[in-house]
Amino acid sequence: MDVYEAIRTVLAVRQFQDKPVPAEIIGKIVESARLTSSSRNGQPWHFIVVENRATLRKLGEIATTGPYTADAAFAVVVAYEKASEFGVSDASMAVHSMMLTGWGEGVGSNWVGFANRFAALHDLLGLPETYDVLAILPFGYPVKEIGKGKKRRKELGEVASRERFGQPFA
Repeated sequence: MDVYEAIRTVLAVRQFQDKPVPAEIIGKIVESARLTSSSRNGQPWHFIVVENRATLRKLGEIATTGPYTADAAFAVVVAYEKASEFGVSDASMAVHSMMLTGWGEGVGSNWVGFANRFAALHDLLGLPETYDVLAILPFGYPVKEIGKGKKRRKELGEVASRERFGQPFA
């Protein structure tokens, strides 16, 4: 799938098949995060891949906005260096890279939680206190056939301007 097609069709997935994702696809997803650009090439992130069923269940308990994480084939916990001025934005770009890479391989995901809401994960995952958790990304094959590209979005003219705010883009 080309990049634009992945962006055009990607949707949040919250129900996963009970089917493992091959190691080479998991590796490709995490590698896409590592290869993501970052401000000043600081790479202020760390990615913890979780496949252990008991740990996935615990993530689902901790992440109250994403209990379905417990049913994922795997999850990636995305952390960033607290001291980094650009940690949140850089790690956010890596999140999107992983979600798009997974989607291109037929693997769905969704962003669960947001920065500083996962203090319990430090102990669970051995994460140093110099990091904060930005997100948990559960991954797996979608249960339902998803209507690719059917999104409810504002028209381009409502969210984009040319040269100055309010001047029609189109």
